[in-house]
Amino acid sequence: MLTEREESCYVAERPKSQALFERAKASLLEGVPMSWMLRWAGPFPVFVKEANGTYLTDVDGHRYLDLCLGDTGAMFGHSPTATAEAIADQVHRGITSMLPTEDSIWVGEDLARRFGLSYWQIYMTATNANKFALRVARQTTKRNLILVYDGCYHGSLDETLVNYRRERIMGQPPPDLELTTRVIQFNDLDALEAALSSRDIACVICEPAMTDVGIIYPVPGYHEALREMTRRFGTLLIIDETHTICGGPGGLTRAWSLEPDIFTLGKPVAGGFPAAVMGLSREVTQKFMVGPPRQWDMGLGGTLSGNALAVAALRATLEHVITKSAYDCMTRLAERLTDGIDGMIKAADLPWHVLCLGCRVEYRFCPTPPRNGEEAIAAYDTELDRLVHLFFLNRSILLTPFHDMMLVSPETTAEDVDFHNRVFSEFVNELVG
Repeated sequence: MLTEREESCYVAERPKSQALFERAKASLLEGVPMSWMLRWAGPFPVFVKEANGTYLTDVDGHRYLDLCLGDTGAMFGHSPTATAEAIADQVHRGITSMLPTEDSIWVGEDLARRFGLSYWQIYMTATNANKFALRVARQTTKRNLILVYDGCYHGSLDETLVNYRRERIMGQPPPDLELTTRVIQFNDLDALEAALSSRDIACVICEPAMTDVGIIYPVPGYHEALREMTRRFGTLLIIDETHTICGGPGGLTRAWSLEPDIFTLGKPVAGGFPAAVMGLSREVTQKFMVGPPRQWDMGLGGTLSGNALAVAALRATLEHVITKSAYDCMTRLAERLTDGIDGMIKAADLPWHVLCLGCRVEYRFCPTPPRNGEEAIAAYDTELDRLVHLFFLNRSILLTPFHDMMLVSPETTAEDVDFHNRVFSEFVNELVG
């Protein structure tokens, strides 16, 4: 059986990673510093020695083409030069002080120019940014409920870790979902209007295109209708671009001329250094900042939020890394990757498809692209998904473990793309031949 063969090969070639994993079980929960790291396909994760550009090396000496890139956290390559140099410089001039630096003004001005929202705050993670975005929305509208899409992911927020069947994705005790959350399917305008018409929803929080259960494009006209309905029913619109920043230097918000009331972005915005941002429209800011400061500013961040080191990393990344020229190269190679995969799927007459969203490429083991989270989840093939990850790992390529997603960074080359496509061809031939 292919899966058994690939797993045996995986284990045999990584004795040092396996030994470190066994040792780690004595002190780290389940043997990893963060539980998601167990989602890789092997019986234990690869332990990394170093990562540079678009390649990483494990403790057993294997060098991998990294197309996962930290599930977007390292979307611009590992340790971009400008970001790394700014961090190295700032770390000797102070890490955190609870005071602003001049860099923070540059960052705020650049973010306002890129994404169109007037005022900005800086956090450590997208989870933090989304948490405080929901707090702003609830305080501004004086409503408690939020609306999310089935299959969404907006960080580890209790209110958003829920699916369409009202089941908790995580096993923790609620908050009572009846008091916090409504869930609908993406691309269903009737369900959207029905939910918002009650006029008790504080905000819709969404990605411009869904990504966590695979790429799901909005149907034509969806965003125009979403914006019109949220305004009509007094609901704020929060756009989370943590993954969809793959669409361009201004994200899909700029590419598609979206008009969010609140905007959030984490992971890649500081080149993989822990930082995230939240933007507020002028109108939301005026409604939110009512009363003495202690009535509205408490609980909008932690002590390390906006620290000097994170702000230096943000400025360097925005100024020198997240550029139009970088995206021109990234999207061109992503199209080359997509075309190669699509050609092989069609030549083998497989009931699969491949999608491209900016520099993000993903193939799925179903014939047509899902239109919502329910269809996407129903299309999962867990065993085939595990096999493809093991197969690629054993041939020195990392795919994103949660699905079959690849990112093309500014460091990725045409040779890297062709390397992936040769391995994909080998995989298809093994599977069908």
